[in-house]
Amino acid sequence: MRITVIGGGPGGLYFALLTKKRRPDWQIDVYEQNRADDTFGFGVVFSDETLHEFLSRDRRSFQHIRAEMEYWDDVAVHKDGVEMRCSGNGFAGMSRKLLLSILQHRCRQEGVGLHFSEAIPADEVATRFASSDIIVAADGVNSRIREHYRDAFQPEVAIKSNRFCWMGSTRPMDEFNYFFKETAHGIICAHTYQYEAGLSTWIFEMDDACWTGHGFDGLDEQASADKLSALYAEELAGHPLLLNRSNWRQFPRIYCQRWWHRNIVLLGDAKASAHYSIGSGTKLAMECAIALSDGVVENGEASIEAAFKYYDDTRRTACEIIQHNADVSLAWFEHMNRSWDMSPEQFAMVVMCRAKSITYDNLIVRDPAFVEKVDTAFYERYFRESGYDYRKTRPTPMFTKFRLRGMELENRVVMSPMAQYSADEDGNLTDWHFVHYTSHALGGPGIVFAEMTCPSADARITLGCPGLWTDAHEAQWKRIVDFVHANSRTKVAMQLGHAGRKGSTQLGWEKMDMPIEDEARNWPLFSASSIPYFSGVSAAPKAMDRADMDRVKADFVQAAERAARAGFDMLELHCAHGYLLASFLSPLTNRRADEYGGSIANRLRYPLEVFAAVREVWPSERPMSVRISASDWKDGGISEDETFAIAEAFAAAGCDLIDVSAGQTVPDQKPVYGRMFQVKFAEAIRNVPRMATMAVGAITEAAQVNTIIHTRRADLVALGRPHMWSPYFSREAAAWYDTRNQHWPRQYTAGRDQVHREMKKRREQEIELRRKARPRPHTPASPTQKAAE
Repeated sequence: MRITVIGGGPGGLYFALLTKKRRPDWQIDVYEQNRADDTFGFGVVFSDETLHEFLSRDRRSFQHIRAEMEYWDDVAVHKDGVEMRCSGNGFAGMSRKLLLSILQHRCRQEGVGLHFSEAIPADEVATRFASSDIIVAADGVNSRIREHYRDAFQPEVAIKSNRFCWMGSTRPMDEFNYFFKETAHGIICAHTYQYEAGLSTWIFEMDDACWTGHGFDGLDEQASADKLSALYAEELAGHPLLLNRSNWRQFPRIYCQRWWHRNIVLLGDAKASAHYSIGSGTKLAMECAIALSDGVVENGEASIEAAFKYYDDTRRTACEIIQHNADVSLAWFEHMNRSWDMSPEQFAMVVMCRAKSITYDNLIVRDPAFVEKVDTAFYERYFRESGYDYRKTRPTPMFTKFRLRGMELENRVVMSPMAQYSADEDGNLTDWHFVHYTSHALGGPGIVFAEMTCPSADARITLGCPGLWTDAHEAQWKRIVDFVHANSRTKVAMQLGHAGRKGSTQLGWEKMDMPIEDEARNWPLFSASSIPYFSGVSAAPKAMDRADMDRVKADFVQAAERAARAGFDMLELHCAHGYLLASFLSPLTNRRADEYGGSIANRLRYPLEVFAAVREVWPSERPMSVRISASDWKDGGISEDETFAIAEAFAAAGCDLIDVSAGQTVPDQKPVYGRMFQVKFAEAIRNVPRMATMAVGAITEAAQVNTIIHTRRADLVALGRPHMWSPYFSREAAAWYDTRNQHWPRQYTAGRDQVHREMKKRREQEIELRRKARPRPHTPASPTQKAAE
């Protein structure tokens, strides 16, 4: 078999090495447009896990790499003259040039053909290498081959907003340092680490306004280095900045729908790029090289397609996870100014947890002393801002109190509103609702939310949705609220909503969002504009006129009055997920030409009318919240600036909390899923309009709740599915952290102390196991070992 690799970076070389080592009878050639001793950039970073992968696949290359590594365990965050240091991270760096030299050497030893200073035009690849069974396109982030065959690979390339450049320095360091600096034009971050003795990488990053404000847009490499040397004189400590194609750039975020076309397969940055802030670009390329090599060696002779499919199946999800973490980290650096008002301790916590893969509990395992410092700062700040004093008891952030108007919460955990589809066809509650809500309230969250409840029969999503338009409905809800108040300190919130164009559909476990199959049982729909949810399937809603608006507003008012009499502690207006009020807010569903359409101010007009009318009858001492979709997950949908405008408008009207969700506006949305995938929207509203927010979306662990509260991403955290399988989520978490400040019903106190003892022991054992299991940095080789290797 003949294999041609286009691109002599780490990924391409490692693939060639591993494949040739296992199949020495195959002809494998690498073509690189640069010279053998050329390299651009300075250092590369590897985790302990990646180094272990090297060891298992090619011991000789591992030995060479290990001998040249610079190891560090600490990450230091510098802000306002304060250094916050977190240990237990286990990373290593080395010279990119040396890495390439080692891999080139190993390739030659195994018999790989290396060809340098050969730039292969993309349109000549197929003909020039017609005899090759496989062509590996490892030609980098600006891959000509990918772009030549873009119809086949379907790349998505997004140029991100921040400006950055790679430089080096002779300043030594024993840790990874983030040097954040406030300037007259904005915040600059220098990502720095040592990659060989006496040499360190310095990546300078800032937003576009800061970059142009300093005049970098008009400076060459040397002039940029001179300016940065002056700005970072203290941090450089007399050492110079070094240049190597240190041009200013913007990061290209690359994702490909397909990784192969015919006999051409993408590898490395050509197929997927991961932002340098998580140090995984080279790691990603080399781990993918391992999988591609495995696929080719094991399947290539029988079926090239099977080889490529193995590669895709093995690496696609892992690659997407790394890319997602990198994207989240990248987005934080694009908006690092939003966290700049934080103390050095909280800011350091945000930096460590920015990609969401590291949580409060992870940091306790890595460096309990670091957590002690950020906890101390948290409780001091919390005491100053709220008056609640937890400086001695330290219950963890999720179990601190929170107040909205006259409502005081025991903790920051919320049970999300979750449709149960269990009401009778007249909107009456059943025994299911009583057991569901009261059992979860006994589980100890700060708030239990009622599912979206409808102010009229024609406002329902399904025939199983509960109502609040009759005396019977009011009494049924009051029975639940009274029980919760009598037996717990959990508060109960009512969520009122109108389904709009998404109404008159089947139950959630039937054909969700599809019309009721018995046409006679469907009812007329209303929306901002006459656009059906599913074109050709759903009924077209009536675009609301003034009379419709007045009637629906009156329905909301009477329902709010009933909720107040039923004793609910908080009221939420549902303006999300494509329902009636949300249909006015999104430009995808609002095509009106009157004063209720067009600009965001106009699109807000009717939802604000309803909110104001409800706020007027809702008791002034009780808070109100609004649930919004902060993104429609579709081009042309609601923007971040419009989301800020929505939050600010509701705040001015008397809203106390924004419940920040996303999507479900249109059926062809394209959400970007991942752990805590919607928290970024709550964080943005919390840190720009500075409103209290509630975060939702794929939050599953107490550690995540603590992280969100600690890092000011939200004030409350709502969990849906975890509460479905664990009504006692909050009590289990309190016992896990041995938090003793939570109320327990008298009937359950006999079990309280036992669960605290058992969970505390289990937690201590798990922390110890995790510490022992965490890979430790390899001991650097001695000069004698280096010579021998």
